[in-house]
Amino acid sequence: MTSSFSSLFASSYPSSPADRLGFGAMQLPGRWGGPVVERATAVAVARHAVELGVRHIDTADFYFSATERANDILREALHPYPEHLTIATKIGPLRTATGEMYAEARPEQLRGLVDENLRQLGVDALDLVYLRVGRLKEVGGVPIGERFGALAALREEGLVRELGVSNVSAEQLAEARAIAPVAAVQNRFGVLDQADGALVDECAAAGIAYMPFFALGGGHTGLENENLRTVAERHGATAHQIALAWGLARSSAIIQIPGTSSLAHLEENMAAARIALDEDDMALLEPVASAG
Repeated sequence: MTSSFSSLFASSYPSSPADRLGFGAMQLPGRWGGPVVERATAVAVARHAVELGVRHIDTADFYFSATERANDILREALHPYPEHLTIATKIGPLRTATGEMYAEARPEQLRGLVDENLRQLGVDALDLVYLRVGRLKEVGGVPIGERFGALAALREEGLVRELGVSNVSAEQLAEARAIAPVAAVQNRFGVLDQADGALVDECAAAGIAYMPFFALGGGHTGLENENLRTVAERHGATAHQIALAWGLARSSAIIQIPGTSSLAHLEENMAAARIALDEDDMALLEPVASAG
């Protein structure tokens, strides 16, 4: 891996939507308490993602199932990592061996979490590390300066190349930026969940990449919507593909990171980069969050 993240994403966004369609590794090991993905299948999916042009992979050491970890799968599949590939990870949430998210790491615990990601991925420095805040609770209301400052100190030591924040409010982002440069934000955002639109625009204006999570609903918001179906039919595409294409068209700051453990679903997701939504499509989808 190289330190290309800032030049590739933070200073000037790639002009091609295909360059802004990455891959999320959360599903590679299977889900907590659910079926485990066969290692060979997971490795094949990670390799094929890069073969299809993925330049950004999102992972975390707390992405694991009963027997597999996303980082271990990525290392087997891709190490030594291609020069053009950026791998981002997240630290903050603490999980039990059975997957229960029981607490957030204190500032003095962040070094150990960074070290664990370094070990699992087999690298000397991490391209991008997000401080994940608040688990999956509502954003905002909690100062993050002490924790972000501890992470920024690890960047000064050379263990981390770029810093990000995840699940944050505009105020928390401003707090972090007052301490050290922020290269990326990872928040919940999608065609049916556009509440974070102002922060997306703020990131675009500031040269900060925005990586939506749950862009396809994430099990919390179904992609059942009349307007979305209409646009999908226009393009001969699936609702999932239109949701991805919408994000790429919505802002040049957005890097989509859909995840899957299926080769067929991976190819379907990557095909979304070839869908060009026009003004009529975007006008129909813009108010989709309030449409029936």
